[in-house]
Amino acid sequence: MQQITYATVHPKFKKLYKSGYPLITKDSFNTKKFVEGDIVDIVDEKKEFIAKCYIGFQNKGYGWVLSNSKDEKIDLDFFKNKINKAIKKRENFFNSNDTTAFRVFNAEGDGIGGLSIDYFDGFYLITWYSKGIYKFKDLIIKALTAVAKCKGIYQKRRFNTKGQYLEDSSDFVLGEKAPEPLVIKENGVNFAIYLDDGAMVGIFLDQKDVRKAIKERYAKGKSILNTFSYTGAFSVAAAVGGASKTTSVDLANRSRAKTQEQFRLNSIDFNSQNIIVEDVFNYFKYAIRKKLSFELVILDPPSFARSKKHTFSAYKDYTKLLEDTINITSKNGVIVASTNAANFDMKKFKSFIDRAFKNLKVKYTILETFSLPSDFKVNKNFKEGNYLKVVFIKKL
Repeated sequence: MQQITYATVHPKFKKLYKSGYPLITKDSFNTKKFVEGDIVDIVDEKKEFIAKCYIGFQNKGYGWVLSNSKDEKIDLDFFKNKINKAIKKRENFFNSNDTTAFRVFNAEGDGIGGLSIDYFDGFYLITWYSKGIYKFKDLIIKALTAVAKCKGIYQKRRFNTKGQYLEDSSDFVLGEKAPEPLVIKENGVNFAIYLDDGAMVGIFLDQKDVRKAIKERYAKGKSILNTFSYTGAFSVAAAVGGASKTTSVDLANRSRAKTQEQFRLNSIDFNSQNIIVEDVFNYFKYAIRKKLSFELVILDPPSFARSKKHTFSAYKDYTKLLEDTINITSKNGVIVASTNAANFDMKKFKSFIDRAFKNLKVKYTILETFSLPSDFKVNKNFKEGNYLKVVFIKKL
């Protein structure tokens, strides 16, 4: 039985947690009294119950609210109910023939911050974002296998102090091992993923709607530049959508073979595409010097990145990076400006875009915007959780 302790919340946070805010902040109560994995009942100065949470250090947070019910037991049934409810909300994805990979459980959006579960054609990948939630590992895995048909289960652990991936001998947990690669479909496009090959699997599921838009409405007959291309998923979607040619640029050496593999899975000759292993910042200088231009440019940098010569922060440096992008985008071309930085909202992001175009004295119009897809459920009381911001911009 999980031992429950009590903490008196600071008065200024009382209304916040009563209204459904899910993140436990460092200064909301004396978190030093507890260790990760503790279940804590938050009470006010009159000892009246407000919320039940667990302690788990994650970025700036110190835990997450699990329930606003005093009598809620954080046991196997609790996790079964949460996961089963989340699965039912994704029935349309489970019934799709065109998409076989999606998010099943999206952390605080589905009621348990610090925990995500992704589905890959019968296999499940659990990501733990704190030691606190990892303390419930056995219960959560038992709950998942009780409510879902799992070929196999894998895990990623991201709970050191910097939120980075913890290396392990294997990410395989139980059941059947997935083939390598495991080929999944997303809106009819094939992608190779690897569930047991480091911190990431080969595709970011939160960009599925953006890739679909590029494939169906923007790529046909266009020259495409995909920067920070990773395994080339945007490039492949564009090529399937009829792009005249794609150019993929990424600093990682393995990006070339990974991108070639994705093209091959979709019966596209990768030799007819440009796949360049290079620092994107250097490539921009080269492209400007050579007066290259592209009809559609995808700009999806990490929120923070460091190479030998460059350090990039989305908040500080996105405007300058966008200026370079504008310079190599053809007239009436489209820029897909994207960021997953959670420390600013869409309004601020649009101000970065506006500043970049004004600095260059170039006119533009916004065609459409995207945030997280429907399988990435968001808690309405936690706007920071809707981190993805994508803007399709036409250069006039």
